[in-house]
Amino acid sequence: MNTGSFASWMLTQEARALLTRLARVKSFALHEPMLPAAAILPTAQSAIEQYLIRGRRELHGLVHDFLRWLDGPQGRLASPAEAQRRFTFLRLKFNIVLTQFDTFNDVLTQRSENETGVWLSGLDVVSADALELPGNYYEAPPVICYLDRGVGAAIRRARTRMPGGGENPVAIIRVPRERMVGSGIGSSLIHEVGHQAAALLDLVPSLRPVLCGLQRGSGADRLIWQIWERWISEIVADFWSVARVGVGSTMGLMGVVSLPRAFVFRLNLDDPHPAPWIRVKLSAAIGNALYPHPQWERLATLWESFYPLQKLEPQQKALFTRLQASMPGFIALLVHHRPKTLRGRSLVEALDVGQRQPARLAWLFHLWRRTPAAMYQAAPSLVFAAIGQARADGKISPESESTLVAKLLTHWALRSTLDTSAFCATKPTRRLRRSSVQLHMQVV
Repeated sequence: MNTGSFASWMLTQEARALLTRLARVKSFALHEPMLPAAAILPTAQSAIEQYLIRGRRELHGLVHDFLRWLDGPQGRLASPAEAQRRFTFLRLKFNIVLTQFDTFNDVLTQRSENETGVWLSGLDVVSADALELPGNYYEAPPVICYLDRGVGAAIRRARTRMPGGGENPVAIIRVPRERMVGSGIGSSLIHEVGHQAAALLDLVPSLRPVLCGLQRGSGADRLIWQIWERWISEIVADFWSVARVGVGSTMGLMGVVSLPRAFVFRLNLDDPHPAPWIRVKLSAAIGNALYPHPQWERLATLWESFYPLQKLEPQQKALFTRLQASMPGFIALLVHHRPKTLRGRSLVEALDVGQRQPARLAWLFHLWRRTPAAMYQAAPSLVFAAIGQARADGKISPESESTLVAKLLTHWALRSTLDTSAFCATKPTRRLRRSSVQLHMQVV
């Protein structure tokens, strides 16, 4: 056998081996053990499966195209180097498909963990509620949550590019395991939801030109507006979190960014996250603008006592002082911002913050203590806001809070599962289209 024939035979075997391994990448529905209540919602399951099916189908076709080319006249005349180059790119595509599969597999595997899986399903429900915005301003994508180490949360937003190409079909929120289980999880979770909402409403692109205009006309304060513009994406997410869960958002943020002093005052314009010290002060100031109450000043003063400015270098202290002085004007800009996507309404109007004033949240928590069933029927993000308010008011202990939140997450997960099952049970059974069945047989 000459070199060309041997190369062709070898690469044919390798390509066929790719097909055999691809056939073992099965649907999650066939190999992920989990309680029904821990499962992700059908919309998310369907979106993920369809995305992965398309990737496997495309790769399946590419492998067969390569085999046909290799066995055809062009392939027989090609050099071993050319054939190897084509196969190398094919194998890279195969690894990309596996990477995409593993991205979702890492998320779904936790659903089989005792208790944790059901709690994650409950967090899916909380996230969906926090993302919902009456008024048909956008079509909210499915959201799924998973746990990871570390103190910060993160999101891979829906409709963003996945590694190797294609749009992410769902929003994936990474939740810090150390936040489980208590109302503090709401701060991190809904901050990430805020990133998704901001993208759906084009909030950052609509705010940046305004902030850039202020930079040009601010004279000595140009640097301050430049800093706010650099941090705007994270600030908008914090704004959404405060608007949804109130004081629980600021208290949860304080827990996340309570770091050694050097980190709390680190101001890096290459980082889209505000310096922790000013971020907490800004969160409290946003809260006071949305929900005027003495509690915000108490939290801001407490934060200053934890990390006093007096020990800073004069130049650094002056910059933080200037940032504080500009906060009222900056927050007014956020509160009254009217992006085109909201069709003339401001953020405050669209988010309907009047329903989450501290006095009302305190009253709701008092009412729910007398009639607990009403709490389980209320909107999950509203419940988190009320529990956070109760925590700030000293009306619930950390131990009782953890127990209550665990029960709520379990209830929301179970209710979502049963509601979905009941809805599906009322629909007539439909035969799968033949093409869909063939496709499934090809790629699974």
